[in-house]
Amino acid sequence: MKILVVEDDYEAGRYLARALHEAGHVADLAADGETGLEMALAGSYDVLVVDRMLPKRDGLSLIMALRAEKRTTPVLILSALGQVDDRVLGLRAGGDDYLTKPYAFTECLARVEALARRQNPQSAQLIYKVGDLELDRLAHRVSRAGEDIALQPREFRLLEYLMRHAGQVVTRTMLLENVWDYHFDPQTNVIDVHVSRLRSKIERKGQATLLHTIRGAGYMIREPGR
Repeated sequence: MKILVVEDDYEAGRYLARALHEAGHVADLAADGETGLEMALAGSYDVLVVDRMLPKRDGLSLIMALRAEKRTTPVLILSALGQVDDRVLGLRAGGDDYLTKPYAFTECLARVEALARRQNPQSAQLIYKVGDLELDRLAHRVSRAGEDIALQPREFRLLEYLMRHAGQVVTRTMLLENVWDYHFDPQTNVIDVHVSRLRSKIERKGQATLLHTIRGAGYMIREPGR
């Protein structure tokens, strides 16, 4: 999942973005309302997490401008203003949920994921299966034919993205943006190296090939025989 955090408190914003990243998501950070609006309009985000008190453009103004552009990206408002009238104002401005500071990250994460599920029911899926390969997002576990496979965090995110798009060609650009959070080509073989390592772990000797290189296009994971 790709999330935009709009928070002017540098430490708070960095903490939240890092925590979301550690939870397996891609998180970008904007430090003011104008930058946040520009990024929200230009990027393909699943959820926005927007502080209400922001420089240059406040959070409610950002949300209203986003809705005026017919963008339906779910928005979780974060604010120290927690009275009923404050929450009602935030929701009527176009916010989808409202969380009062200080907050527990686990609750914030649960609300973000709930918003993403409403927008895209596919994101609610917790277990992906391709042939005898299984990935459990909640338990952070991968197995094939019942045997556990140990993956590094980046390998897990790579496999999750591929399995989420099973049977489809996944381009290098898609992987750079959604697994590495790069918005440019680093001109390295980082994807090839990680795909090779992943393939060696999920396709041991004698097991059917699942992860395919589509020459000139990208990669695809699919069930054997398809």
